[in-house]
Amino acid sequence: MAAKSTYLETQLLNLVFRTQVAWKPAAVWIRLYTVAPTDAGGGTEVTGGSYAAQQVTQLDANWDAPAGSPRATQNTNAIPFPTATADWGTVVAWAAWDAATAGNMLYWGAITPSKAVPNGATASFAAGALDVSED
Repeated sequence: MAAKSTYLETQLLNLVFRTQVAWKPAAVWIRLYTVAPTDAGGGTEVTGGSYAAQQVTQLDANWDAPAGSPRATQNTNAIPFPTATADWGTVVAWAAWDAATAGNMLYWGAITPSKAVPNGATASFAAGALDVSED
């Protein structure tokens, strides 16, 4: 389950009800958090120890067609992160952003169960594990 950010909700309202033209981020990056963000942003993103946000490819072949209730899409390929070279802490949430650093948060969701990522460990989303819903 994922939640739309306040930024994305505003973009969609402007698109549907105002004169904003169609908008799509040029790229999408998945970030990991030790303290979950909210719709307004915030949270504590993992830092150090070779951590880097991971770009996901925006192609139909890489994401399932939205289906179900609520409508959702899932990644069709694994999304791996680099091997930790220091303790990343316990990862409790993820967020999709329109940039690797800074930028605008689009969606976020909890990681259940949370995952400790100690030095030498890896973190990844297996194919089908990152569920992004319309809610």
